[in-house]
Amino acid sequence: MATKSDADKASATSSSGANPASASSSSGVSTVSGLNPASRGITQRKGQFLIAPRRHPGMQMMGIAPLSFSMVEQALKESPDIQIIDRVGPKQVVGALGTGLNEGGVLVALMHEDKAHALAQQAQGQLIVERDQPLQLHDVGYLQQPPLANCNLPAAGAAFSAEFVVMGKGQPVAGAEVYLFGSMLPAQGVTDAQGRVRLTLFGETATSLRKLYVKPRADFWSFYQMQPDVSDSELNMVGLRALSDWPSLKNFPQQQQLTWGQRAMRLDQLPNTFRGQGVKVAVIDSGCTNTHPDLTQVSRGYDIVNKSINTATWNIDTLAHGSHCTGLIAGLDSAGGIRGFVPDAEIHVCKLFPGGQVSQLIDALEYCIEQQIDVVNMSLGGAEPSEALEQQIIRAKQAGIACIVAAGNSGGIVQYPGSSPNVLTVAAIGRVNEFPADSYHAQTVTPVVDANGFFSASFSCYGPEVSVCAPGVAITSSVPDQSYAAWDGTSMAAPHVTGLAALALAHHPDFRGSGQMRSAARVERLFQIIKQSCQPLMLGDQRRTGFGLPDTLRAVGLAAPQGLPAAASTVASTAAGLSALMNMPALQALRMGYRDLPALQAQTTSLGIPLGLMSFPIPGNYPQTISPGMMSNLW
Repeated sequence: MATKSDADKASATSSSGANPASASSSSGVSTVSGLNPASRGITQRKGQFLIAPRRHPGMQMMGIAPLSFSMVEQALKESPDIQIIDRVGPKQVVGALGTGLNEGGVLVALMHEDKAHALAQQAQGQLIVERDQPLQLHDVGYLQQPPLANCNLPAAGAAFSAEFVVMGKGQPVAGAEVYLFGSMLPAQGVTDAQGRVRLTLFGETATSLRKLYVKPRADFWSFYQMQPDVSDSELNMVGLRALSDWPSLKNFPQQQQLTWGQRAMRLDQLPNTFRGQGVKVAVIDSGCTNTHPDLTQVSRGYDIVNKSINTATWNIDTLAHGSHCTGLIAGLDSAGGIRGFVPDAEIHVCKLFPGGQVSQLIDALEYCIEQQIDVVNMSLGGAEPSEALEQQIIRAKQAGIACIVAAGNSGGIVQYPGSSPNVLTVAAIGRVNEFPADSYHAQTVTPVVDANGFFSASFSCYGPEVSVCAPGVAITSSVPDQSYAAWDGTSMAAPHVTGLAALALAHHPDFRGSGQMRSAARVERLFQIIKQSCQPLMLGDQRRTGFGLPDTLRAVGLAAPQGLPAAASTVASTAAGLSALMNMPALQALRMGYRDLPALQAQTTSLGIPLGLMSFPIPGNYPQTISPGMMSNLW
């Protein structure tokens, strides 16, 4: 006996005149007779979107006030096609009023793409409507996926299979990632408790193997071999060097060390009384394992990803990335391990990974505003710029929060939010002789090496947005469980600058008295001090190094600064910023749109971009130009 759903399906099929054996769904998935009646074609689910009133100085120039957030929220709730799933906004007075804005907030909603497009059109440029993009940690990607769907990979026939055992200090190393590269996609696996793993590559031979890469979870250097001589009949042994085998890490971790990067920035010459007292630092990352002996002082945090269930799980770091960054910033000053830049600072952990999205980063920054954080470390990025996120970054800046952001590891242009004009963006450098020649770190060396051994890391993103550079190759820091790892990435470079920024705020004379007042001006002065502290590096392309390598003694006022005088730097940056703002196609479109609203759609379509790619907040009160009655007609 057919169920109602079966009957409905049969009716739909007969009415379309299609043969059930050959019919296909709108998603392109064929339905074949004989399948389970419960099967269905795959279609696109509702998208997750961010919706917020646009706050742009161009609107102020035209006498147009931002829409009321509460009014927008009420109108959306009355739409049957839109499902609001989260509301991110001020929770306390400090969040709502401490930034100089009367209102702020972002709605997270589910809707179909066509509905989102219609909503943006009907709002006539006064609403931000954009996809809630996934974010990613800035971690070096060793594997490249095929760019085109143009041929089949071999899955049968001749194959090359080899077994490996990974050893360290005479013992098997469990949990090590092993990658074997041939002429096509690599094979990969993880060693078992005996340190063994077997890898198979179809369509390859011993002579077509190109690279072998072994990445231990902790405590050992990585191993990388070009044109490896691998046997398919014998057990292939890979011996790993302990981190403490390297001269600069002798007796580590039993004896406390600074990273080579911290020494390059002259942290080792700083008086021991400069420890970051009184400064609040937030690390927006994958969490922080505070059972690690270097991180036991970390006691505050917020799990944004898991906030609907338990916000207290920020101290579970399954990726180890956040623990590594936190150790560089604030590792305890004890007998062993790695000492951070500011061991006495108050650390807050905002857990955003795995699974973080732009809406959750906005939520993390809202937490930072509420908690009156001074410096935020963001070793993360997204695919496209987000206007909603940009508005939140500006709110944070107005609240006196300095955002230090990693440039990215794609080797291309700077990734957002590193490309924002409201953050300090950090590229990565390395130094020769700070890692074994047979480790993967050696693959990051670029041709130009200066007299001090510094080089621009091959993976580091570059561009005019790069403010400074910092050590990001073979950086040793804390990882779960009570271990240490040497990693590469702009993710490792950014915490060096975050730690230095916290030192400057705690100890530079400019941030005493009235200089302590939380404001955008304080953030700009901090960025200026960091840039003026830099040692310029001549590595062939200033887009890869910015002002250079920050110096700790200069940043805290113990040595004379370099660079532009304060007034000249401020004037230059302000003039450049205003010029860029007024020439933005988005602002030109917005201005034209409000002169002639019916032409708005055509203009933005021809530009191929949404209005207000970068946006800025408007302090003060302005008369509403869209009445509540008009709002009710928008959706």
